[in-house]
Amino acid sequence: MAKLTIARPAPGEYAPFHATYVAMVPEGDVLVTLRKQHGETLRLLSRLGEKKSRHRYAPGKWSIREVIGHLIDAERVFTYRALTFARADRSPLPGFDENMWAGASNADSRTLKSLLDELRAVRSATLALFAGFNEEQLSRTGIASGHPVSVRGLVYVTTGHERHHAKILRERYLAKKPRS
Repeated sequence: MAKLTIARPAPGEYAPFHATYVAMVPEGDVLVTLRKQHGETLRLLSRLGEKKSRHRYAPGKWSIREVIGHLIDAERVFTYRALTFARADRSPLPGFDENMWAGASNADSRTLKSLLDELRAVRSATLALFAGFNEEQLSRTGIASGHPVSVRGLVYVTTGHERHHAKILRERYLAKKPRS
């Protein structure tokens, strides 16, 4: 069986508020990008100690642990949506309030290692799920958060979502402060 290349989704195959995520995904095999960038994200986060993983770049912002918890939660939501629509279930799926979920996640009381272990497990399952879809399944659509979305769109949203948060981690949480 030939390896399936997942085509970039067209506008209308994802919610308008996810356009930034889709635009962040480079050309090429999206599953290779998803696998490679995850390794980069894990290397970035694995260098942190337990104390640094509690860092918030400003009052009221998520801690690094909460960002990791959010990555885990959002990826599970995106892949559940993809699985639902790939299996030809057209039931509309709700959105989720990421701030409410982050506050209720208990991520700050977990160890960095436990969060990274879970992130690895979730990504492994995500890659297996997406790699198992055929062209027909990737083209199926449904409604999530009140917007039409294709399974293919959700592959790109998942990829771009991690890229977005890795960029925020690098720029706002882990950037060296300039010396005066």
